[in-house]
Amino acid sequence: MPSTVHDLPKVDPQQVSDFAGNNGFRDLVPADGNLRAVQDRRPETARLGIWVAFAAIIMSFAALTSALVVRQGSGIDWGHLVLPPILYLNTLLLLASSGTLEIARRSIAGSARGSSTQITIPVLWLLATLALGLLFVGGQYEAWRQLKAQGLYLATNPNSSFFYVFTGLHAVHVFGGLLGLLYVISKLYRSILRQSTFNAASQYWHFMGLLWLYLLFLLWIKL
Repeated sequence: MPSTVHDLPKVDPQQVSDFAGNNGFRDLVPADGNLRAVQDRRPETARLGIWVAFAAIIMSFAALTSALVVRQGSGIDWGHLVLPPILYLNTLLLLASSGTLEIARRSIAGSARGSSTQITIPVLWLLATLALGLLFVGGQYEAWRQLKAQGLYLATNPNSSFFYVFTGLHAVHVFGGLLGLLYVISKLYRSILRQSTFNAASQYWHFMGLLWLYLLFLLWIKL
């Protein structure tokens, strides 16, 4: 009985390299044999998500800022609050964390493909960023303790109320950024990190730093 032999399906070499030739970096297509010119083929979801998050955060703090200005102008019980000095140290810690994160980003961009040693270097810088972020949150908690030692609680007066709300809400968002850094570190350590994921996490973290500078200035001039 005659049989028909079908041609084997053709496999695109580029598709094979997408799965096996990029050392587990999903959706990253090395353009010149390393990660210096990677191209992320699915960045739109991460980019859209981070901008939606930015918009929501900005609107929340804008509403709180408006409430602060209105409350200050309409109340006779508005006094003056001396900011805990540790806030300035916390600011340096957060700015330093942005610096270590940028070093990690450049380390990844300059890493040779497939080199575990080159991957370890950015992981260490990311861990440094994580540690500085944790120190920032710990410093914020110490600032709250210092206010409580002065008898200033959430409901003591309008000044202290706004201080706790602003710094507490920012700390919650920073904690979210820390979780994002942990996610990035775990993916990078296993060499399955998408460029869009890292970009979104780093943009969010830098945004937290800029937001804190704004809040510190606002609290300094208004409280």
